[in-house]
Amino acid sequence: MVEELLTAGIAAGTGVAVLLGAGARVVKQYERGVVFRFGRLREGIRGPGFTLVLPVVDRLRKVNMQIVTMPVPAQEGITRDNVTVRVDAVVYFKVVDAANAIIEVEDYRFAVSQMAQTSLRSIIGKSDLDDLLSNREQLNQGLELMIDSPAVGWGVQIDRVEIKDVSLPETMKRSMARQAEADRERRARVINADAELQASKKLAEAAEVMSEQPAALQLRLLQTVVAVAAEKNSTLVLPFPVELLRFLERAAPAPGPVAGPVAAAPAPGGTAAPPAGPAALDQGAPAAPLRDGDQ
Repeated sequence: MVEELLTAGIAAGTGVAVLLGAGARVVKQYERGVVFRFGRLREGIRGPGFTLVLPVVDRLRKVNMQIVTMPVPAQEGITRDNVTVRVDAVVYFKVVDAANAIIEVEDYRFAVSQMAQTSLRSIIGKSDLDDLLSNREQLNQGLELMIDSPAVGWGVQIDRVEIKDVSLPETMKRSMARQAEADRERRARVINADAELQASKKLAEAAEVMSEQPAALQLRLLQTVVAVAAEKNSTLVLPFPVELLRFLERAAPAPGPVAGPVAAAPAPGGTAAPPAGPAALDQGAPAAPLRDGDQ
């Protein structure tokens, strides 16, 4: 009798151990367990650690609560300013309600992926090319709101959305390169013109100072000659400014009065005296005789 009871106890203990082994589950730290009993959701979410479920009766579903990084396939679209682009993005999301992630949607990962692709195409059609290239932060926020609105009912929270790359056609790249080159050339010309204006003002001021002191021009000329001679050239071209000639002309002494024929004062009788000089003829001298050829 005792042996029969002992055998029955051992068999019962073995059965209980088998049942416990069949119903034992381990939930990891980053997971949560959802239990279904005969297909109905049981209240309460199983936390991390060791947990038991009834074999055959209960079914445990584990849900990952980590942040999931999901790349969005590149989507082609036409922007609002009629430019064909190809844009890809990445979505960061996590499950905040394990029960809704299992019940409300068949596959929450696939649902988030499809919603991200449709939202990305919608953003492309509503944006300009300049916004896609330079104003990505605002587009990322708008894309995050578009994906997060339906995902809230699925127990999923969108943590962040980033546009990775914007691919442009080769013709558009060349056009943008030409535009950037033309803009830089325009700014270079404006800078050069501004520099010429400032230089002309300084040269005008220097000319005004040199006009007050003409010797400064000669000193400047000598400095130029020294600068050219420092290069050890075999030929030296020395310009001679006109202003220097004017300076030398003003610095030269004035010439004295030129002696000329002086008319004699009239005699008291009213007849003028003959002019003095070598050209005057002696009235008392006899006239030269005429020769035969002079007639």
